[in-house]
Amino acid sequence: MTSPDAISPTGARVLAIVNQKGGVGKTTTAINLSTALAANGLRCLVIDLDPQGNASTGLNCHADERDGTTYEALAGEKTLQDVIRETDVPRLDLAPASIDLSGADVEFVDDPTRAHRLKSMLDEADENLPVRKRYDFIIIDCPPSLNLLTVNAMTAAEAVLVPLQCEFFALEGLSQLLGTVRRVQQNLNPDLRIDGIVLTMYDQRNRLSSQVADDVRDNLGDVVYSTLIPRNVRLSEAPSHAMPALVYDPKCAGSRAYVDLAAELLQRTKTQKAA
Repeated sequence: MTSPDAISPTGARVLAIVNQKGGVGKTTTAINLSTALAANGLRCLVIDLDPQGNASTGLNCHADERDGTTYEALAGEKTLQDVIRETDVPRLDLAPASIDLSGADVEFVDDPTRAHRLKSMLDEADENLPVRKRYDFIIIDCPPSLNLLTVNAMTAAEAVLVPLQCEFFALEGLSQLLGTVRRVQQNLNPDLRIDGIVLTMYDQRNRLSSQVADDVRDNLGDVVYSTLIPRNVRLSEAPSHAMPALVYDPKCAGSRAYVDLAAELLQRTKTQKAA
């Protein structure tokens, strides 16, 4: 049962979870934020664009069970609707990834529409509604690089969500990412914007974490979410059990943080709609 505000006439809010650094909590954010949104009664889709397929595995879709993947959809062998499958989480669907995505930059290099493939997939229609209009939120888990797959995600998305680790080099590379966002805005998707930056792996016992968080907020202001995602063992354990942390241990600090992040995201969405 979706909420009264579910599925707007224009379709889903499409968010690309992006950071060119690995190990910053990108996939953890994609899995648990979408689970928290689904728990709010919203229809959600996770699109796994990372060749490693960690979001797929984390949602209990193992490599040998993927009858269709985002690679086949991007290659035109299947439609996106063909590869979408239900997960164990009510109201949360998944378009799983495969290792074949790792060759996308080379395989599609001669296609002048290569950056628009995912956007076209979201808008394609058959006897059903286009994918974009079947969900409230579409969360795209991007690879840890600024390659063609990430550009496809940014071209298809309305906003970028950036997980940023609370460590010394947190801001290193962020300017490169923001530069890529600006180029996508100029050349491919003028409506793209930064939805927000989520501080991850925060350790309240570590003074450095607080210093980094303060530094990021001083530099970036309100674009940084108030919610801090803690460094939490249960968040790390959950993927090995092929389930979101919110299912594995809904009471742990990490799960509670993602519930708070979802609430903050929904409030921002409501404010933006009213503006």
